[in-house]
Amino acid sequence: MNRINRLFADKGSKRILSIYYTAGYPTLESTVDIAETLENAGVDFLEIGFPYSDPVADGPVIQHSSEAALRNGMSLGVLFEQLKDLRRRVNIPVLLMGYVNPVLQYGVESFCKSCKAVGVDGVIVPDLPMYEYEERYRSVFEENGLSNIFLVTPQTSEERIRKIDDLSTGFIYLLSSSATTGKNLSVSENTEAYFSRIRAMQLKNPVAIGFGISGHHAFTRATDHADGAIVGSAFVKLLGETDYSRKIPQFIRQLKG
Repeated sequence: MNRINRLFADKGSKRILSIYYTAGYPTLESTVDIAETLENAGVDFLEIGFPYSDPVADGPVIQHSSEAALRNGMSLGVLFEQLKDLRRRVNIPVLLMGYVNPVLQYGVESFCKSCKAVGVDGVIVPDLPMYEYEERYRSVFEENGLSNIFLVTPQTSEERIRKIDDLSTGFIYLLSSSATTGKNLSVSENTEAYFSRIRAMQLKNPVAIGFGISGHHAFTRATDHADGAIVGSAFVKLLGETDYSRKIPQFIRQLKG
């Protein structure tokens, strides 16, 4: 069991909170400092985004952070160099999240080996096709102890969800909608039916809901339906404020209530 599996196995009645932020934002050297601050504030696991020049699934807040991070000089090579100190300072599960192009440029095998070397537990690459992962890369991920996290949307068929459940080794990322990141969670009748449909499938893997979680009410509603919830844009927006480090503990307390 890696750290992700242990976290969900030991969950009990706990509502698991994950935070996403972009590596190299707001400053090039802030990545690991933010991770340590988040763990100390009570976050359960982290998703560190590696920036890409064409983040098509991201809303304006995360797009801006990616653009700023790239201007700051962030790249996968720089990120892995920074993360060499990760496990001396951070104990909770850490995943990397980003688009497939930078991974292919870095080399998939090199990427997976670098993840293992610095203590990364899993990867979320939304535009890596499932069949390509299964046929070409699954063995490399597994050899390096990496959970590959798949995304499910309201439009995902039951057949595909079952396949994702079979391929998954960490958790399933349930998108609250098919919108870009940063839209507020609106739990309508359709959303409730979607969440209930997933729950009724009794999947083997735990589920975490993301997209639109920005406050305590949304966090609670999401974790009424899933094992955990993921907050991204609302936190990245905080990082754009002055004295953001001092504000992080209060932000997390308000989220968790």
